Parts: sequence; structure tokens; C-alpha cells
Amino acid sequence: MDKNTLVGFALIGAVIVGFGIYNRPSQEEMTRAQHYQDSIQAVAQKQEQMRKAQEVVAAQPVLPDSTSLFFSASQGTEQFTTLENDLVQLTFSNKGGRVCKAMLKEYNDQQHQPLVLFDGKDASLSLGFDGKNENILSSEMYFQATDVTDSTVTMRLNAANGGHLDFIYKLLPNSYVVDFTVQANGLQNFFSPSVKTMSVDWKQRARQMEKGYTFEQRYTSLTYKPVDDSFDYLSETKDEKETIPEVLDWVAFKNQYFSCVFMAEKNFENATLESKMEQKGSGYMKNYSAEMKTAFDPTGAQPSHFQFYFGPNHFKTLLATNDLSFKDKDQELEDLVYLGWPIIRLINRWFTINLFDWLSSWGLSMGIVILLMTLIVKILVLPTTWKSFISSAKMRALKPYVDKINAKYPKQEDALKKQQETMALYSQYGVSPMGGCLPMLIQTPVFMALFFFVPNAIELRQQSFLWASDLSAYDDLISWSTHIPLLGTHLSLFCLLFSITTVLNQIIMMKQQDTGSNPQMKAMKWMMYVMPVMFFFIFNEYASGLSYYYFISGLIGIITMWIMRRMTDEKKLLAQLEANKKAPSERKTSGLMAKLEALQKEQERLQKERQERMNKNTPKK
Repeated sequence: MDKNTLVGFALIGAVIVGFGIYNRPSQEEMTRAQHYQDSIQAVAQKQEQMRKAQEVVAAQPVLPDSTSLFFSASQGTEQFTTLENDLVQLTFSNKGGRVCKAMLKEYNDQQHQPLVLFDGKDASLSLGFDGKNENILSSEMYFQATDVTDSTVTMRLNAANGGHLDFIYKLLPNSYVVDFTVQANGLQNFFSPSVKTMSVDWKQRARQMEKGYTFEQRYTSLTYKPVDDSFDYLSETKDEKETIPEVLDWVAFKNQYFSCVFMAEKNFENATLESKMEQKGSGYMKNYSAEMKTAFDPTGAQPSHFQFYFGPNHFKTLLATNDLSFKDKDQELEDLVYLGWPIIRLINRWFTINLFDWLSSWGLSMGIVILLMTLIVKILVLPTTWKSFISSAKMRALKPYVDKINAKYPKQEDALKKQQETMALYSQYGVSPMGGCLPMLIQTPVFMALFFFVPNAIELRQQSFLWASDLSAYDDLISWSTHIPLLGTHLSLFCLLFSITTVLNQIIMMKQQDTGSNPQMKAMKWMMYVMPVMFFFIFNEYASGLSYYYFISGLIGIITMWIMRRMTDEKKLLAQLEANKKAPSERKTSGLMAKLEALQKEQERLQKERQERMNKNTPKK
């Protein structure tokens, strides 16, 4: 760097420093700027305080003044009325005229007390009515309980002009269903003729009902059914808020095994549904909210009809409840019990549930019922299991011939010829490489059906078997206080046994197949061993009944495979294949083999054309 450059840099630095000193604000200017910033902060704080104050005011009920038709109903003392049948006990509050507690008599909570779906401030229901000069919000009004019996009550909101608004409840016998009717009487002048709807604001904090928070969460969701469509639901694993464009038959605040369902004869519209996650250990799963509109006739000529269902997610109970609902409506409430994808759902609906109910009717423990179900399913799929095994045995018997073909074509460029000759060998001996896969593919929906059925079977709830105190939750015979990542605070013994039998099954399966020197097959082999380890960490939180089913299924599979191996002599099988060996002229190619051969010939033709083009484009020396 020369002298002129150094001088130039020095001058530039001096100018920058001098400019900074010259433009530095004075003490007075700095004080003014600080005061300005403080003022902005003070204004922001004041605005935040005003916003919070407005929220507090908005949260406070706006009580009618003395000129209101409902001034007397805006004041009172909360009183309770109880309706009950053999299945459920419901408590109604005169404040809001709503159900404030629902208790199921045939089910217990984790403390072995009658199960309470909600109580007190866990749930709220407010119906809003727009009047000419004032609005009615039912949650802020005190109703009068009239026409009270063991199964009926009318919550009446009296007006000063002699009119009234009735909330009429009727608990149906031997059912979890409550008929709910809203009807105005003598209030025509209170409402505008244009009023055709009322608003619904329904909220509930879904309690944790089961032992395992994580597993219960997977099946706890705000579920709804659009008219003339199948059900849908908000996310089980995150907060979600959604405005539904379709009109709805019903909305359900659903736990794993119990639901509160609100159904409308004239449907719900303009629904905004929200589900928020609750913290683990809070005693709650989700915080549900549903804001909707529904039909209302202020003249009272056409009452608004609704129904509530407060009960278990039991498939046949929900199916029977559909018959108690409104005419010309199939509510499809049984969809609250998720039985899997369409084909699997059909298997569960028409086979698994009926088999389970039949075995349960014998009075056996649920562990024995699952064992018998697994045995029956294994017997039903035994023909396909045998066919798959024999196909694998034939492939093993032909392995020496396949090894000769591999030795004949060791080069990579001869892979197509090797494949063609191998397929020709299989065709000559009447062996299909896909013969072992297709039977197993047929079995898959049956085994998947039980995967979806067991976690949703409320009959397994709080049923003990061996060391598991509750087949619907994880078994924690081995537990500790410190949380271990991926494992938690317990080790499910049924899950461990299931993982072990899965590993053994994988070893047996891999021995059935020849991996040879194929690196891809070797990688797949290790993957097959890694999967059971992954399953262990996943299923450790799952229902012990599900792990028990997979353990029994795997154990039966090992025993079945051992028996089949003892029954099969591969030397005799090879001799039989040799005796049935067909000459090329006598060979009948199956549809699948014919397609494979045609595909190979097409590949060979394309390879030949590609080679010819390369030779043509190669310049001659």
C-alpha cells in the first residue's frame, strides 16, 4: 500500500469521525427523545390497560333494566332439578335452564365412582335471542322449573307481559337421549317478524376419563356431521379452530369412550368450532367450543326440536340411538366409534363386533375373549397362510437351480438375461414368485380390523387380565418415578412380549426367504429387526389389550410356522416339482407370469435398440 493510499484512508476516517461528532445530538435533544419514547410507552401501557378493562366489562353480564320484560328473571337464586332413568342421571340448573351435570350409572371413573361427564363450570350452554329492543341470553337468566317428573322438566323464562319462553326436557326411558324443545309463547311483540334463528354457544372442558393421557388424546376430538355427508373432526393433537361452511346434523364433544352430542332437527348453520389442548396433569383433555345458528320461530307455532346424547361410545348403543332420533334423518352416530378405513370398517361392523359380542356373552374375561378371537381369526386365514408358506417352500426348494443361474450371469449387464432365465425356471416348475405375497395381502385387512377395534371397544375399559389392571390402558407392572425419554415412567410388559414375538417372527420370515448377496435385501433384513424396537417405544403408551392381542397373534404365528415346517419335507417337495416339471411346449403361463415375461421382452427390445443407436453414433476409426 503506497503513501497516497494511506493518506486517503486517513482523510476518509477523519471525515467520518468528524461527521459523527458534528451530528451527535445535544444533551437537551437526547432528553427530549427519551421523553418521547417514555410517552409512547406510557400510551401503549394505557391502551393495554383499557383493552383489559374492556375485556373484563365485556365478560360481565349486561343485566336488563327495570323496564325490561325479563327484569325479574335476571335475578334469582340457583336451584337444581334431577331427572334420571336406569342409565343416566341429569341435573338441571334454573340459571340458564340447562343441563349442568351428567352422570352415567353403569360406568365408573378411575376412582371407581359413578362416572361424571361434566359438572359445574366444566360445561355451559347459552341460547341467544334477538329482540326488537333487547336481546335474551339464556345463560344470564333464571328460569322456573315446572311440570317436573322423574323424566321431564320444563324450564320457563317468564316475561312481564305474561308471555314465556320454555325449554322443555324429556329423558327417554332406558336411553342416554334427552329430547329438548325450545318454544316461545306470547312473545310475538318482543321479536321482530324477520327473526328466524337463534344463536347457540356450547362449551365444555372434556375431562380425562382414562388412565393414559397420551393414548386417550388420540381418540378425543370435536366431531361433527354435515348434512348428507360423513362425519369429520378437528385435530386431536393440536389447537384448531374452523368455520364450517356446511349445515350440520350434530356436533359431538367426544372423549375416547364417551360423548356429549347436540343434535338439531332443523340443523345447525354458520358453525364455528374450536378445540384447544389441555395440559397433561390438569385432569382435562380438550377445551371445546361450538358457536352456531339454528332455526327459531318467535311465534311459537313451530317449536325448535333438539336432542342430547350423554353416553358411551358403544357401537350398537349408538346404532340403536339413531332410531330414537328425528324422522327422515339417519344421524349415523355409530361413526363416533372409529372402526378404520372403509373396507376395514365393514369387516369390523359385520364380523369383529358380532364375534366379540358372541364370545362376551359367555361370561368370559376379556383377556380370554381376545385370545379366542385371535385363535378364530388365525383359523379363518389358515388356508392363505398355508398357501403362502408352500409358495416360499417351493422357492427354497428351487434355490440350487437359481444359484446356478446367478453363477452363469455374474456380470451386471447380464441382469436382464438372468432375470428372464429365473422367471422361465419358475414357470417351468409352476412356481409363482408372487404366490407368497398375495395370500398375506388378503390377510392384512383382517388383522388391521382388530387394530382399530380393540382401542375403541369400551367393553375392555377397566377390565383386568393377568397383571394388567385395565386392558384399555397401558399396563405398568414395571414403573419408576423419573421420566425417561421415549419410554416415560413405565414399561408395558405386554408391549415387551409383543415386541419379542415380532422379532422372532421376523427371524423366521427372513429364514424363509433367501437374501443371498443382495445388499438391498440385507438392508431390508436389518430394517425388519429395527421395526419391532420402534414398535416397542410407540406401543408402550398404547392399550395393553392391543399389545396383548398382537403378542398372542405373534405367538400363534410362531407355533403355526413351526408346525408347518415339521409337516413339510423340502426334498420331497422338490421331487414333486421335478415330477410335475413341464416341457416348454406343455407349459401354461399364468396371467401374472405372462405379463412379467412380456415386460422383460419389452425391456430387452428397448435395450437392444439403445445399443444399436449407440453403435450407429460411434464414429468409425
